[in-house]
Amino acid sequence: MARLLPYGTMSVAATALVALTAACYNFHKTGPEDAPTVSTPRFVSVTVEYRQPNGCVNTTTPCDEPVVFFGSWMQGPGFQLTRDPGSFVWRGVAQAVPVNYPPRDAPYQVRVFDPFMRESPAEGIQADRIKVGGEALTRTDGGGGREQHALVYIDENGVGHNPY
Repeated sequence: MARLLPYGTMSVAATALVALTAACYNFHKTGPEDAPTVSTPRFVSVTVEYRQPNGCVNTTTPCDEPVVFFGSWMQGPGFQLTRDPGSFVWRGVAQAVPVNYPPRDAPYQVRVFDPFMRESPAEGIQADRIKVGGEALTRTDGGGGREQHALVYIDENGVGHNPY
């Protein structure tokens, strides 16, 4: 024999069941269902140009050594620039430079070692007369000694930008 519940008990049970099922759907919060994708930085090639002061100011070492470029994004030693024939301009291409423009974090620090300036107070380290990605760099930091460097941002086209 089936036992019937009184009418009042059944309506309380039905109301509780409706309330519970409506509340169950609320477990999913608004927002992405998957983890956001990690955007990896783009890498570009960037032209580098350094204009050496006219003439060799070195008096004790030979003036035929190459100029070497250094960038803070680089994992290891710098790379040698090539001298334009008949001029005081040295050029090269930095490969796999991570894009950091529009500005995200700090600008890159760049400088060159110029053996022609080895007897200067900075012992050959130079941050002046450098173009990166076609932009003549005007912001330098680190004083005038061995710690001097120019500051630059690099965009997706390999163009340099001075910090604001």
